Amino acid sequence: MSFDRPSSARAYGWMLGGKDIYPADQNILLYMLGRFPECVDIARQNRQFLYRAVRYLVEEAGISQFLDMGCGLPTDNNVHQVAQRFNPDARVAYVDVDPIVLAHGRALLAESRARTTVVTADMRKPETILADPDVERLLDFSEPIAVLYLSVGHHLKDTDKVGQGARHVLRHIIDTVAAPGSYLAFSQVVSDDAEVGSAFAAKIDGSGIPWQSRTPTEVDALFDGLEPVEPGLVNLVEWRPDPDQPPLEPVPEPLLRYVGATEHRSKVYEYGGILRKP
Repeated sequence: MSFDRPSSARAYGWMLGGKDIYPADQNILLYMLGRFPECVDIARQNRQFLYRAVRYLVEEAGISQFLDMGCGLPTDNNVHQVAQRFNPDARVAYVDVDPIVLAHGRALLAESRARTTVVTADMRKPETILADPDVERLLDFSEPIAVLYLSVGHHLKDTDKVGQGARHVLRHIIDTVAAPGSYLAFSQVVSDDAEVGSAFAAKIDGSGIPWQSRTPTEVDALFDGLEPVEPGLVNLVEWRPDPDQPPLEPVPEPLLRYVGATEHRSKVYEYGGILRKP
C-alpha cells in the first residue's frame, strides 16, 4: 500500500466528503481542479447517479445481485446500502484493486457478510474475478445480475499492458456469463472536444493514474448490441434526476470553491447510463 503515489480511489473519495486523503492525492487533485474545476461537481453527480441507478435496478428491473467493479472507498449510500434498502435480500460483491479499499470495506461490511463481500482484484482481468471464491459463493450468473462500472470507464484504456483492453473488461461478463435480462451500468468522464479530453487525460495519466478520456460517441461504440434504458447514455445530471434523493456528505473545505463549476462551463462531464442484455 503506497501513500506517496496518488490514488484515484482516495482522490474521488475526498470529493465525496471522505477523510482518507494523503498529500500525493491532494496535490494531483488540486492541480487538476486548477485546470478542470468541473471535477468536484461531476464526481458528486456520479455518486448521486449511483443511488438512482441502483434504485431503478432493484425496484423497476427486479435485480437482486450486483457486481460493483472499481468500487472505490466506502462512503454513504454504497451499493449494498441502497440495494438492501429496497430489497433486504439483495447481494453485492465489490471489486477494487486498491488494498485500502479492502481494509475499509471489510470493516464496513462486518455485519452483512452473508450478502456482501469485497474482493481485491484488477477489473482489467474479469476472468480472475469470476473465479474468486467469494464471487462464486455470492452471485448466481444463471440469474439476471447488474454489473456496475461507475466512474471507472476512463481508467480503462483501449490498449493496455494488463488484460485485453476496455471493451473486453466491459463486455466479457455481460456478454459471456451473465444471464439474459442482466444489466450493465456505466459512467466515465467525457468531453465533446477530443482535444480537451486528450489534454485532460495526459495530465492524469502522467501522474501515474491510468486514464483515457473519450467522446460520447466513442463511449456509445463500446456498448453496441445492448439495450439502453431510457433516457439512454447521457450527461448523468439528465439521467432520471430526483431532487429528493438523499444528500451527499458535505464538500471538504479546500474544495468548496469548485462547487458549482459545471453551471458555468462543461469542458468535461460524466456520461453514462444503464444498458440491458437482451
